[in-house]
Amino acid sequence: MRLSLGEKIFKVANIVFLSALGLIALYPFIFVLSSSVSDPNAIMQGRVWLYPVGFTLEAYANILSRSDIWMGYANSVFFAVVGTAVNLVFTIAGAYPLSKNRLRGRMALTLFVAFTMWFTPGIVPLFLTFRNYNLLDTRSALIFGFAVSAFNFFILRTNFASVPDSLEESAKLDGANDFTILTKIYLPLSMAALATVGLFYFVGRWNAFFWSMILISSDNIVPLPVLLNQLLIVADWGADAGDVVTSAETLIHATIMVAIIPMLLAFPILQRYFVKGVMIGSVKG
Repeated sequence: MRLSLGEKIFKVANIVFLSALGLIALYPFIFVLSSSVSDPNAIMQGRVWLYPVGFTLEAYANILSRSDIWMGYANSVFFAVVGTAVNLVFTIAGAYPLSKNRLRGRMALTLFVAFTMWFTPGIVPLFLTFRNYNLLDTRSALIFGFAVSAFNFFILRTNFASVPDSLEESAKLDGANDFTILTKIYLPLSMAALATVGLFYFVGRWNAFFWSMILISSDNIVPLPVLLNQLLIVADWGADAGDVVTSAETLIHATIMVAIIPMLLAFPILQRYFVKGVMIGSVKG
């Protein structure tokens, strides 16, 4: 089908605009990567803005020699993996029954969940709740305190509701119970939505900073984002960084690159599930 002149102009303008927008979004990543492998003197003189100047891996060598970085990295991996597993279990456990019309009070319970998307308890009441349950400075506070996202809950609930009822009826005729139906029918048919929701949870867990900073104070369980913030504010690199060969700014940029490695590995693998999973969750209300 031949395009009109106006359509051709729009297509070209759209490509140019989106390409420019993509480059703008990509530039901070390129700058941090270049700064992490550049000569510290070039960074302090402002000569690094796109490509590395005076290539060196000294910053990465210093980071890998720091025990606190490895501890923070291990804590972030623990919170991301275990927390995402808990998120998925709780979200599935809530979304599956609320996707069934036969559940009594289904609409009221769904409205209660939706209510949390519009109104939040606030920072102080939520902090006092953690304190009253003796969850401050514990791993359980971050893992179970944020076990369900209402947004991800509705994605899975709507996805489960889109599965034909005939499959469930046939399974029940064969003697299957709800747990068997969930694990053998619904979950295999919802892998795209589960991958999408799981990646949302994983990214949120890995990048969790605000509540991690408020609830966690012990150095042995602090996650990497909080540790990176502490190093950025205090600039406490000297004793472990070796000498002046590597500046604090270079080390910070290298730490940022190390911190986003799991995201760089996970996103390309699960990217193909994104559109499919979200669109499945928007078919039925």
